[in-house]
Amino acid sequence: MQTIINKVTGNDANNISGFDQEDVPELKGRTVVVTGGTVGIGFEVAKALALAGARVRLLSRRSENAEEAIAKIKSDADPHGPIVDVTFTPCDLGSLENVKQVGDRIREQEERLDLLILDAGVGVNKYDVSADGIDRHFAVNHLGHYYLTNRVLPLLRRTAELPGAPAPRIVVVSSELHRALATTVKFASLDEINTDLGANGLYARSKLANILFVKYGLVERVLRPTGSRIVAIATHPGAVHTTQQDQFKDTFGTVVGTMMKHLTIPFMRNPEQGSLSTLWAATSEEVDEDPAKWNGHYITDPGQLSEESRAAQSSELGKNLWGISELLVRKKLGSDALLPWDERM
Repeated sequence: MQTIINKVTGNDANNISGFDQEDVPELKGRTVVVTGGTVGIGFEVAKALALAGARVRLLSRRSENAEEAIAKIKSDADPHGPIVDVTFTPCDLGSLENVKQVGDRIREQEERLDLLILDAGVGVNKYDVSADGIDRHFAVNHLGHYYLTNRVLPLLRRTAELPGAPAPRIVVVSSELHRALATTVKFASLDEINTDLGANGLYARSKLANILFVKYGLVERVLRPTGSRIVAIATHPGAVHTTQQDQFKDTFGTVVGTMMKHLTIPFMRNPEQGSLSTLWAATSEEVDEDPAKWNGHYITDPGQLSEESRAAQSSELGKNLWGISELLVRKKLGSDALLPWDERM
């Protein structure tokens, strides 16, 4: 029984052995953006990258966690090592206007962008809508990241052209729960997106969108046709106990939600373990050695390619997702809201 549980949750030491945060190579001179970087998996990823010498910008909706996160990262730094360079930028991924402002600021302020880590997200939670009137799971977990990528992609492209610069990478944190959809998803309209599928279904749909965005959006539609050096990878962190389990109380009520939290946590990875697949995808030399092997793919543990669900392998769903994402952004912010995906600028 424990073996089966480990298979589902990813809470198996054998899955993540051979790579840990200390294996992240030196990143001095590189710049990183991490959404959801103040807590949980995002914080662990940001910490490891910052301690490896990268300049790290933490993006999060809640600023109250930022000061503590930065202080913790700096306290873990080697006093004889490089100066830790970590800054915080508030960003509400549920507001496309705010995403535009933040993305443009990053593009204009930073000289380079080597790693874009898209981790922030709404967990398994009840149905609600974003500031833009869009299902909050879809808006935050996918659409906000789609639009942020659009606004900073020209900076990633410029970085890819710097002499001697390693290929920039985009890493999107998905989940094995993308397999848990109990209904047919088409990504055909806002009415469909705003259909309440239940807490698990809403989360699963947004995680499916993460994989489709990487595979059929970024790689097949944007990066490969332009001969870009940029690599995009989707990852599964395992079932990880983070602040997302507190959302059970919003979904199922205080008593049942608290009970579920305490029943599930013993079978989960801690956030440091949960950071490893994303850190590997962001920094492993294996990706540089054979980018075609990893670009557009989905990994469930460091160096472990995984076959996605049938839905996540649907080019038609990928096309539909791209279309509805583009439509929603332009409907909210205007026909010129998206930067050209194929230009360096």
